[in-house]
Amino acid sequence: MRTYTDDVWRFATDPGVPFTNNLAEQAVRMSKVKQKVSGGFRTKKGADAYCIIHSYLATMHKQGANLFHALILTFQGQPPQPRLA
Repeated sequence: MRTYTDDVWRFATDPGVPFTNNLAEQAVRMSKVKQKVSGGFRTKKGADAYCIIHSYLATMHKQGANLFHALILTFQGQPPQPRLA
């Protein structure tokens, strides 16, 4: 913690940084549930594809996008791009 003191205490000096990492934990929860229910992923390629799609949709959801519309545009070859911070 001494090495990363500034990062560990950043929430105290930067109001944009949350006190907990609860959002990060929520982001990975569904992937873990899927893994437990199905017993894991069959292939690394399938796991990678799931993670990419889940990450994209989670980002679009957090930015207030209509996910159904985003998927339609994606399958039409015009995927909406998430806003950069």
